[in-house]
Parts: sequence; structure tokens; C-alpha cells
Amino acid sequence: MSAELDLAGRVVELTRRLAGTGAEAEVIAEHSAEALTRFANSAIHQNVADATTTVRLRLHLDGRTAAGSTTVTTAAGLESLVERTVAASRLSPPDHAWPGLTRPAPLRATPGFDQATAAAGPHERAERVRDFVRAAGGLETAGFCRTAYASGGFANTAGQAVEGRAAEAAMDGIARLDGADGVARRAAGRLADLDGAALGTRAAAKARAGGRPIELPPGRYEVVLEPTAVADILDNLATFGFNGKAFAQHQSFAELGTQQFDEAVTITDEPLGAMLPFDLEGTPRDTLLLVDNGTTTAVSHDRTSAAEAGATSTGHGGAASRSWGPIATNLRLAPGAVGAGAPENGEGPTAASARALVGGLRRGLLITDFWYTRVLDQKSLVITGLTRNGVWLVEDGEVTAAVGNMRFTQSYPQALGPGAVLGVGAEAVALPDRWSGVRYTAPALRLASWNLTGNASG
Repeated sequence: MSAELDLAGRVVELTRRLAGTGAEAEVIAEHSAEALTRFANSAIHQNVADATTTVRLRLHLDGRTAAGSTTVTTAAGLESLVERTVAASRLSPPDHAWPGLTRPAPLRATPGFDQATAAAGPHERAERVRDFVRAAGGLETAGFCRTAYASGGFANTAGQAVEGRAAEAAMDGIARLDGADGVARRAAGRLADLDGAALGTRAAAKARAGGRPIELPPGRYEVVLEPTAVADILDNLATFGFNGKAFAQHQSFAELGTQQFDEAVTITDEPLGAMLPFDLEGTPRDTLLLVDNGTTTAVSHDRTSAAEAGATSTGHGGAASRSWGPIATNLRLAPGAVGAGAPENGEGPTAASARALVGGLRRGLLITDFWYTRVLDQKSLVITGLTRNGVWLVEDGEVTAAVGNMRFTQSYPQALGPGAVLGVGAEAVALPDRWSGVRYTAPALRLASWNLTGNASG
């Protein structure tokens, strides 16, 4: 038994003793450790590490629900947590949406855990930073390399008791030349799979290709989106579209059993190996098929949204899921066959994942990244945002000019709708999000239309 599962079990027993046998309680104890090496001006300027054990208790007592947490794991600290949560429950309003507790269920088999990543020190991260900087060939560089580890145990008064662990690594860096930025980023379950030199070469090639940008008029353009841009699409689809609370409250575009996407689109959530194999409600996590060859088949649920929608939890309960909805954080867009076997040589602005798709463009844009994306209409998931880290004009299958950053306003589901996806790259790469432990796996996409509404300069 792990130390975390022992902690969770002790809090359950304390709750039974202090709140009575009629109380329903669920407890998760999680030890998380994150280490980050940052670099700027082509030199490491910060190395930080943090390790914390947190115990969270959610209690349903006499029809009322309250939650509390602590990082004080002594006997006195745990008893104080239970006492405070019991007192809070008596002051809480009646909770008519309480979905009950997760019943005992076994965990799914998970990929192998990499102890070397969990135990990695600053020297291993610094080696990758050094390789990135050297590969950039004198260009100004900045970014980070991180490792993260989690070990957790869950127990509740219904008898569910599970434990697990996970590790991940990520690197994100830019190279800059005369105001043009090139980006390269990757995520992996093993630090050993992150190649700093390959990422530095990639970022530098994009920066060198981004000089002297031209401005294009607003309008609808055929585009090739690199995986870094596709990851933003997946992020917003997960947060606002495949969110079980939004679905239950009719605020999502999702219509189960309906072909809402092009047949080339298959999207799954694949949390196993990337995070603990159970959620904060103790529900085992598993692969979830959200879109199958264009047809929307599921949304992500915690126990509350599942009860509201007449479904079952998909293992997406989190600390804020009752408020903001259960959000899948490990979406994967299945790759296609375009560009299979293409080499990754780091030359020019296109990677292997996008090169073959660019060859099919008569006139359009190659877009590296999106940023500062915001929802204008949640139901149709119309998003506004800016391009970033490189845009290029493509004519007759060849990159002909760098383009200044542009603003867009686009419905993401519409952009991936039936007949709108003209190609899917063969290489799907794992990419880190802004938050630790969140990972999206995406190929490049060729889309028939993207609505560019203006230049970033105004």
C-alpha cells in the first residue's frame, strides 16, 4: 500500500468516527513533484522544484456537501481537516444534486511508469536546454524543460480504494532572429524521449524563415495548421464542447450520434499513463472515444454531470468539475496517411507532419500556432484569437513568403465539419499545454477554410 492510499484510508476512518456512519466521504491523497528549468537569452536563469502532499476530503452529511483540503498530514492535521469539513457541511445549503459515491471498481491497465523521469534532476534538464541552444546556431533562445511526478491514493466510505502514479516531461522553446520567432515543443512520458537538439534545430529553422513578413488582406483562406495550432483546437473542444456539464445544460455543440465532423476526424481522450489512473471521485480512467470517423459519440462526465445527463461517469471528476464541468485533458486526434514516411530534416518552416499537406495547397497559409484564443459563442464554439510563431503564404505547393500575424474568428467545429478537412498528417506528436500534466496529441491538418479577420497590427 502506498503512503498516499494509507493517508486516504486514515481520513475515511476519522470521518466515520467524527461524523458518524451515515456520512458519505471520499478522500484523495496526492503527492505531486514538479521541477522546472527555465532559460532566456540562451542561458539558464532559473531552476525550481516543488513537492507537496495534499489531502482532499469531500463529505456529504445530512443532505449537505462540503469539501476541504490540507497539506498538513500529521495526525492532528488530518483530524483538523475532518473537523473543519464536518462543520462546513452543517452550514452548507442542501445539495439535491449529490450523485453518490463511486462503488468499488478495478483500475484499467496502464502503460509503464518511468522512474527515471520521476527522479530526474536539474542536470538532465540542463542537458536538453544546452542541446536546444547549441542547435539554434547562435539565435537568441528562451523556454523551459520540466518534469513532473504524481503518486496518489483514493478511498471512500463505499469501499473504493485505488492507488497509482504517473510521470511526464515537456520542453517548449523559441528561437528569435530579427523579431521573427520560431517555436518547437514536445511532451512525453519519458524525459529520455525529448531531444533538445531536434527541437532547437526546428525552432531556429522557423525563425530564419520568418523574416520580412508581408501583410495579407482579411478573408477566408485554405490553411495547413501545424500540430501546435491543432492542439489549441483540441483544448477548446475539450473545455467547451465535450464538457459533460455544458452538454447537460445545452451549452455545447455536441450532438451524440450525429456526424458533426469530417469523416477524417477521430478524437479520443487517452489519460492512462499521462495522469493518475483514477479521478478525484475514484472513478477509473480509460480511453474515451469522443468522435468516431466524424460522428460525435461521447462527452466527458464526472458523477454530477453524468447523473444530470442520464449517463455514467467517464472518470473526469476534478476539484472544479462540479463548477466548471468535467474536462478531458489528454485529447488525441488520430493521424491520417498524408506524408507517411516523410523525414524530419528541420529545413524551412514546415515539419514532416505538415510538409506533404503544404504540397497540396494551390494558394493558402501555413500556420504554426494560435494564442490568446477566447470564446465568442460557446454553443457554436466560435473562437477569436491570433496566429503566433510563424505564418507563411503557400502558392502552388511552395512556401513563398512569411506573413505577419493575423487575427481570426472561426467556429472550430465548423472548420472540422463534413467536407472541410482536406488532409490529415501521418505524424501525431504529443504537445504540452500551458498547465503541467496536460497533453494533447495532434497531427497537422489541411482545412478548406479559415476565417482571418484582420492583421495583428490593426
